[in-house]
Amino acid sequence: MDSAVSVTQLQNLASQPVLLVDVRSGSEFASGHIPSAVNIPMDQIEGRLDDLDRNLPIVLICQSGKRASMTAGLLDSCQRQVSVLEGGTKAWIQAGLPVVASVKTRWSLERQARLGAGMLALTGAVLALTVHPYWVLLCGFIGLGLTFAGLTDICGMGIILEKMPWNRQSHCPIGHTDA
Repeated sequence: MDSAVSVTQLQNLASQPVLLVDVRSGSEFASGHIPSAVNIPMDQIEGRLDDLDRNLPIVLICQSGKRASMTAGLLDSCQRQVSVLEGGTKAWIQAGLPVVASVKTRWSLERQARLGAGMLALTGAVLALTVHPYWVLLCGFIGLGLTFAGLTDICGMGIILEKMPWNRQSHCPIGHTDA
C-alpha cells in the first residue's frame, strides 16, 4: 500500500481487510467519521500500538490529512503498512460518501478553547484601553492559562467547555428495552 491513498483507492480497498484509524479528537470523531473507522487520537497513538492489528494495513484519517501524516511519521519505526487518506474526512464528504455521526456537528474542544481565549484576551485589551488599565490583567491571566496548558497539557478552559451542554455526547442505552 502506498503512503497516501485517495478516496477512490480507499473505496476500492473495501473488499480487502484494512484498519481505518481516525486520529482526530473524540469530539471531532463523534461529529462525523468514515464508517468502520476506529478512533485513536494522535496524542494516544504511541501508547496504543497494541490496539493496531499487525496483520492489517492501516489507513490513517484526520480532517484534512495533516495530523494523519504527522501520525504516520510517528509510526514509521514500527514496521507497519501505514497510509494516509489524502484530503481526510473532508475529501470523503466532498465525494458524497456517508459518514457516521453520533452527535450534532460541533467545533473541536481545542478550537472552542482558542476562540474563548482569543475573545477574552481581546475583551481585556479593549476594556484596558477604554475603561480602566487594570483590565490588562485579564490578558495576563489568559496568557498564564495558555502557558500552563502548554506546559502541563491540562487546559482549564477545555475542561469547562467539555461540560457544556453542546459538547455532551448523546448516549443510547445499550440492552435497554421498554417494558
